[in-house]
Amino acid sequence: MKQSTTLKSPMEVTFTWQEKLVCYAKLCRLHRPIGIFLLLWPTLWALWLAAKGIPPIHELIVFVLGVVTMRSAGCVINDFADRKIDGHVRRTKDRPIVAGWVSEKEALAVFGVLVVLAFLLVLSLNWLTIYMSGVAVFLAAIYPFMKRHTHLPQVFLGAAFGWAIPMAYTAIRGELSVETWILFATMLMWTVAYDTLYAMTDRADDLKIGVKSTAILFGENDRIIVGTIQGITILGLLMLGAGLKMAWPYYTGIGVASLLFVYQHWLIREREEGQCFKAFLNNHYVGLAIFVGIVLNYSMV
Repeated sequence: MKQSTTLKSPMEVTFTWQEKLVCYAKLCRLHRPIGIFLLLWPTLWALWLAAKGIPPIHELIVFVLGVVTMRSAGCVINDFADRKIDGHVRRTKDRPIVAGWVSEKEALAVFGVLVVLAFLLVLSLNWLTIYMSGVAVFLAAIYPFMKRHTHLPQVFLGAAFGWAIPMAYTAIRGELSVETWILFATMLMWTVAYDTLYAMTDRADDLKIGVKSTAILFGENDRIIVGTIQGITILGLLMLGAGLKMAWPYYTGIGVASLLFVYQHWLIREREEGQCFKAFLNNHYVGLAIFVGIVLNYSMV
């Protein structure tokens, strides 16, 4: 990056437009796609289940692009909300706003552009889905602020991530059903479990600066409670499969997911930060295993 001869702070760095785009991409966390995957897999579960097989190509493209756009918007507004505290956390002290590479006004502008792009995408769907997209934006906007007011910000994240599920059902079927809400509740539980693992990596810093999380709330019972929530996740998937009369590939996917949950508990047995983060990342494969099971189930029909 080009710097002026009178450089005094990161805010005085002179950027080329290409370098500025890189800063915006980092603000959107495009270089760390784990969040995209964790939002994408349940969205694909819902699309395949709602369509009982391969969904219409238009809806599939809209939802995939929407996942990338809204996850990026969520990262931007999260960094804006946390701009006063990220510098006190080892894992987040180099984020673009804290480092001075992106201004607060720029961050809000990027968030606005991403939300508009997401809304333009959803405008190509039916009216019920368009109305429901307002809830998605609301949840994405309020989630980052919840860690200041409640020890359950992970629940709000689960609702924000999971809202793509009812939207997928309304886009494909034009209605909601019992299976929609079972899948939504299951997704919410899974999100609370894996985001608690994520919060465990920051617990020491969060305690110092007064940020709340389920990792702090659960305390020494964190592993037991996370395991219980993961068990509820598996139970929800089994209930859904029974109601939909799914075949053996679906249950094989759940079996693989269960083994991955066991592996995650082996990783966090000492609560070491790096291993907790590795366990969090492993949830990408949980989502993938379940998705493969759903796809293979309907490929047999």
